[in-house]
Amino acid sequence: MDTVADGPQQDGGERPGTGEWLGVRPGLLTMRRLLLALWLGPVVATAAVLPALLGAPRWSLLGLLPAGIVCWAWWVLGRNWRSWRYLERADDLLIRRGILWRQLTVVPYGRMQLVEVTSGPLERRFGLSRLQLHTAAAATDAAIPGLDPAEAERLRDRLTELGEARSAGL
Repeated sequence: MDTVADGPQQDGGERPGTGEWLGVRPGLLTMRRLLLALWLGPVVATAAVLPALLGAPRWSLLGLLPAGIVCWAWWVLGRNWRSWRYLERADDLLIRRGILWRQLTVVPYGRMQLVEVTSGPLERRFGLSRLQLHTAAAATDAAIPGLDPAEAERLRDRLTELGEARSAGL
């Protein structure tokens, strides 16, 4: 977890807000890596074994290409998981993510129209929930995947309460 203070970052950019950036649960990384293995594992096995079964063992070396892609994707998933952070401030919620294309989403509490918590079957298996924020502008909807269900519900209740309080003055 990152503790953030106002002021310049090492890369020269400004850090918004103060406080502690919170990350998502490790179960999100485990779930995504499991899906990677389930989808690409058979491709790697087929590319490595099928040529040998057909009498062309040298062609089995082509299985190294998909294996390399799986290794690279495994590493990228870890970096992507580490990039997900969120920070609650007095007037808004910040969501930070991305490796190459970093994205910082600022959701003012007064602009929120709907806050929902979802959890599919696989997410429930890993003890995860997803918080989805819908704002007045459809293009600025934001989500935080990989939350503990209790944390997602706490955030939903808090954000709904703050959203109602902030929009009441409009």
